Amino acid sequence: MSPNSRNPPLSVHTDLPTNSHSVWPLLRTFSWQEVLHHPWRTTAAVVAITLGVALAFAVHLINASALSEFSTAVRAVNGQPDLELRAASGNLDENIYGRVAQHPSIDLASPVLEISTYALDAQGNKLPIKVLGLDALVAASMSPALMPVPLAASLSKPTASNNPTAGDERFAMFSTNAAFLNANARNLANPAGAGSTSAAASLSLITGLRSTQVTVAGSVAAGGGALAVMDIAAAQDLFGLQGQVTRIDLRLKAGSDKAALLKDLALPSGVQAQAPGDAEQRISNLSRAYRVNMTVLALVALFTGAFLVFSVLSLSVAKRAQQMALLGVLGLTARQRLQLVLAEAAALGVVGSALGIALGTALAALAMRLLGGDLGGGYFAGVAPSLQWGPLAALVYAVLGVAASVVGAWWPARAAQHLPLAQTLKGLGAAAQRGKGVLIALFFVAIAAVFIWTPAVFGIPLGAYIAIGALLVGGIGLLPPLVALAYDRIAPYVAARALPMLAIERARRVRETAAVAVSGVVAALSLAVALTVMVASFRTSVMQWLDVVLPAPLYVRTANSSAAGQVLNFSGAQVQAMGQLPGVARVSGLRTVQLQLDPAQPSVMLIARPLDNPATDL
Repeated sequence: MSPNSRNPPLSVHTDLPTNSHSVWPLLRTFSWQEVLHHPWRTTAAVVAITLGVALAFAVHLINASALSEFSTAVRAVNGQPDLELRAASGNLDENIYGRVAQHPSIDLASPVLEISTYALDAQGNKLPIKVLGLDALVAASMSPALMPVPLAASLSKPTASNNPTAGDERFAMFSTNAAFLNANARNLANPAGAGSTSAAASLSLITGLRSTQVTVAGSVAAGGGALAVMDIAAAQDLFGLQGQVTRIDLRLKAGSDKAALLKDLALPSGVQAQAPGDAEQRISNLSRAYRVNMTVLALVALFTGAFLVFSVLSLSVAKRAQQMALLGVLGLTARQRLQLVLAEAAALGVVGSALGIALGTALAALAMRLLGGDLGGGYFAGVAPSLQWGPLAALVYAVLGVAASVVGAWWPARAAQHLPLAQTLKGLGAAAQRGKGVLIALFFVAIAAVFIWTPAVFGIPLGAYIAIGALLVGGIGLLPPLVALAYDRIAPYVAARALPMLAIERARRVRETAAVAVSGVVAALSLAVALTVMVASFRTSVMQWLDVVLPAPLYVRTANSSAAGQVLNFSGAQVQAMGQLPGVARVSGLRTVQLQLDPAQPSVMLIARPLDNPATDL
């Protein structure tokens, strides 16, 4: 019997890939076993990616839905004019309308009176409502959604005769006490008389500091917040604004030059010509910083998730180093080991992103139902948006989740790629390149120091966001020498005790592993501390500013919004009566006026109040 027959050659069968695109079979065998053996470690990484994608996508959905709903409401209310004439503050003199309407280049001119006030519901609660005064004879072609439909027509089945001029109520729009409500405003209307079966209803509007009943004569199709449409003359009489209009909508004749028209009109000082899209641009600019900050805060969770993926895969690669080295000896190339670890990270990112998109959609729907479309920012008051879900946005945020996971796995993947196979199989490991890691960390710190001084881009501090991320990466890169420095100081104190000495000495010798283990915790904690300091600093600065601008301990307001405050004012006698109340040492009136200096920019608030000593009060 030959030696070969007594000891047959060992047959090793492997499913190793034969090209750089075939690492997927290893995911089902080699990588899946790691998941089964350490499910909680993998779950932590997936949950981190899920939360990051969910929060970012939810904020995007809420902002996009609110802005879309606001834009739709603005287009319905403003119609489609070519130009709008408005005053920088307050209202226009209606005599301007007569002169503008007769210009030969203007095809149609529609005067509009906009009033923000409050309506009383059945329980007596004050709810915000916008009242529009229109000239029905010219507003129909300019703003079809605002065209009044009489009550009889709106209650009957749709027929060809259901139009604003059908039936006995065709002149209801010109009544001095008639209002036409949109869907949200109709919820505020009270039936005329308790238990009445009549369709007639009334609406209580706040005018000055008293309530006035108007008759609900029909409806309008415009959406958005609560809206009431009246004849412009009736609205002027109701609110004491005779001879005033808020804006004049202009439709120009074909071929008219807007610049030449405005020059020919010679508008008075303080009258601005605005494009129809300026209101949408203005509210977008006003809420842009708010939206960006909310999105960045949401992406903080995704940023932290990338570090958790880094920690999980770094520990996983370190534990499986001998197995990967054996695969390398059996034919798995260095490039394929890199691709294997990145593929593991991508798989975690895909699962986390899919769960994040679903969770983010649910969070957005819940937040809009409970908090509204502005998340407390106050930029879309009265707007109840519906969820605007888009596949493209979902794909973008899902890709962000996968990208964050892959970026977090880059260094562990590079470590797997550069494994010294022979040394690793013997359990000797790889020599740590400590100097190089410190240099890379210092490079990121230098980047942070440079970007922190860069100016804002379109009002957004992009450089500051980059600096925060670079500083965090650099700080985590400096953890190994810092860990070694700390343990070098502790080691002499535990030299006489075996268990602490072994733990400290291991951490000193394998400082990179210690840094990897705590990097996710450091990222999460440092960002939490930074956000806490930022919010506390902002809150303190706002309180200090308010103590100077609004120094009184108590304020009594007629309205929660500055727009409604234009028509809801205290009289002089009421202010004096407040001063006679027990415990009141002094009463001082205050008036706020919005100044629209630039049509595309947010308005400026002008505060008028008595100043005892202007040199110090200002």
